[in-house]
Amino acid sequence: MKKTLLLLVLLVQFVQLEAQSPFSLSWHGFVNPHYYADSRSVVGGREDMMLFYPKPILRDSLGNDINDGWQANMLAITARLGLRINGPDMLGAKTSAYIEGDFTGSTNATINDLRLRHAYITMDWGHHKLLAGQYWYAMVIHEIMPMTNPLNMGAPFHCYARQPQVRYEYHLGILEAVAVAQWQLDNMSQGLLNGVPTSSTLFARHSLIPELNFQLRYNSRNLFFGAAANLKTIQPMVQTAYTAMQPSSDRYSSFSWSLFGKAILGPVTVKAQTLLNNSLYEGCSLGGYLMLADSSFQDWHFNTVWLDVERNSGHWRPGLFLGFAQNLDYGNTAFVHCLGRGHDIEYLWRIQPRLTYKTLTGLDFTAEAEYTHAGYADPVGNLRLSLSMVYSF
Repeated sequence: MKKTLLLLVLLVQFVQLEAQSPFSLSWHGFVNPHYYADSRSVVGGREDMMLFYPKPILRDSLGNDINDGWQANMLAITARLGLRINGPDMLGAKTSAYIEGDFTGSTNATINDLRLRHAYITMDWGHHKLLAGQYWYAMVIHEIMPMTNPLNMGAPFHCYARQPQVRYEYHLGILEAVAVAQWQLDNMSQGLLNGVPTSSTLFARHSLIPELNFQLRYNSRNLFFGAAANLKTIQPMVQTAYTAMQPSSDRYSSFSWSLFGKAILGPVTVKAQTLLNNSLYEGCSLGGYLMLADSSFQDWHFNTVWLDVERNSGHWRPGLFLGFAQNLDYGNTAFVHCLGRGHDIEYLWRIQPRLTYKTLTGLDFTAEAEYTHAGYADPVGNLRLSLSMVYSF
């Protein structure tokens, strides 16, 4: 009851602030109940709503595959509320801020808790713009984000994460340059903390070097394409307590790149991307690195391509997502620790048709089938069937 009263008081204060100051406030969001069923157990997050790929075959004492068999669930944790604040010009720039949250939690253990998605300030001088705060991970090119309905939004073929960052954009007509320096919070690197493999922000923090990204883009009314280069540096071994393991402050750097594009061809929108994943675990993607017996580190890579096609007008909007990833270092077993995602998979592919009905007044219905095939030593596949509603306001 006290929390409800506090929320009401804050809302009243926001209304009073808008009436008495040069700042204007604009709320928006949606509610999204989502039902999904899988034909086998999967590697994923948030009650497996965030699906990456199916789990491998695991036999019990009778030879039965423990991971085989249908299971189903329904969640509404992606319900979202965002607040846009537009303010007066400052330092010659148009200023604004944005705050957005949902209820997916920051980890699986905190699912259903309020989570910060975006929180950033923008200063726009026309030809160039500065953004500071929490925003899309730089390898998430949000202009070409697949329009699939589940939480993964094309992951692990397309990156999906948000990070605290400073982002600078320079616009010269239809040409754009983007530079980003970003840090970690919810999506963390893997490494050895006190000799134990785990995920933590400490590996990035101890490196003292933010993750760096640079993009060149062409952006016209119906055509958008570009290239991105990404450099991540971490300290893979961090000690916060005494262990018998020899401490090391060596850094490990990984380089990834991407080509991407979008074309609006009348009533059809086509999006595509190719990505060389070199340790983009933080971006909910594939790839990683290996710790060898001499405590040195070695890259292992995935090459990923995906395509998304969708009708962009009318009530009925069919769409199709296709994704393929190839492990370029499959079969390498000469390591002590494997840190990343998908090392035991030689290839991964997905076909995902969908059909959305839009009322065009804020209510949408979507039916989707998602088949993901993982090339383990014994390949397996998972079929996900999902139904959802979205009420946007």
